[in-house]
Amino acid sequence: MTYPVLQRVERRTTVRQRRRRQIVRRRATAVLVLAGGIAAAVWQLWPVQSVNVEQARAGAPARHAAEPTAPSSHRATQAHVRLLGGPPALQAHRFTPPLSSRAAILVDDASGRVLWAQHPHERRPVASTTKILTALVALNRLQPHTVITVAKSVPRVPLVREGLHAGERVQAWKLFYGMLLFSGNDDALALAIGAAGSRSKFVALMNDEAQRLGLRDSHFRSPSGVEDVDNYSSAWDLAALTRVALRNDRFRRVVRTKIEHVSWSPPTFAKVYVNHNLLLGSYRGANGVKTGYTSKAGHCLVASATRGGRTLIAVVLDDPDMYVDARRLLNLGFRNRV
Repeated sequence: MTYPVLQRVERRTTVRQRRRRQIVRRRATAVLVLAGGIAAAVWQLWPVQSVNVEQARAGAPARHAAEPTAPSSHRATQAHVRLLGGPPALQAHRFTPPLSSRAAILVDDASGRVLWAQHPHERRPVASTTKILTALVALNRLQPHTVITVAKSVPRVPLVREGLHAGERVQAWKLFYGMLLFSGNDDALALAIGAAGSRSKFVALMNDEAQRLGLRDSHFRSPSGVEDVDNYSSAWDLAALTRVALRNDRFRRVVRTKIEHVSWSPPTFAKVYVNHNLLLGSYRGANGVKTGYTSKAGHCLVASATRGGRTLIAVVLDDPDMYVDARRLLNLGFRNRV
């Protein structure tokens, strides 16, 4: 009698086991489906999370920028870290007598390190030193032998003019020498119109480039700098701009030239451009870059010199003794390696 009972019990046990196994399988299937769904969801979300992390990192400075802003001079300093850096390494030096300039700066060209500065972020009219930016923008848009037809407005530009005639066709490289050595305002306007199609479009390009370079103390109104109203920069910005310009072989070759003889179409036949920068040939190692003067800007000079493989940039603004003071700045830098 026990056998059948045992059989029945065995059969009941088997049925229970089967039911349990079915339940386990269903639960396992449900778990697997749920796990698969979670895995799929994670897979879908993972790239987004990665992007969000990067965005959060990139966004951190933006949140920092939303904090209360520093004074304008401090903001300008921060903006220029990429091209120039401080604090001035030789600032403890006291010039006796003091420099005559309203603003000045001395910079190591290779590193961008500021060596000495006087009112470096003071916004001032900068006269024809504006043409450093004009040259940089035009050089990036014109080939040396691009022929430019002189526009009718060019001969009417305020002095100084070299005497371009409306309708004459001139290769760009000749205009660069006329602009950077003789400082012709007509050369600057001819290059501007040739490079951008109009004066206004070129001035917009100048300000775009100034913004791209982080020249926060600068705004330009003309390609020549002859207009003082709303055309300004600072010693800091001009030094930063010059560091960039000196990386251009064509610019560097022009601004270090003391005298350039240029052939011209009849009836002129030839022109001789003499560089206004009197440091060239009189100061050892001098190799650029640009002078400037208007009654409001005063005498301005951006100078560079190289000795022993080391190039320094000096800027003096509104300085009646600009050559004397530029020499003193450069001498200070060459005497002290930092």
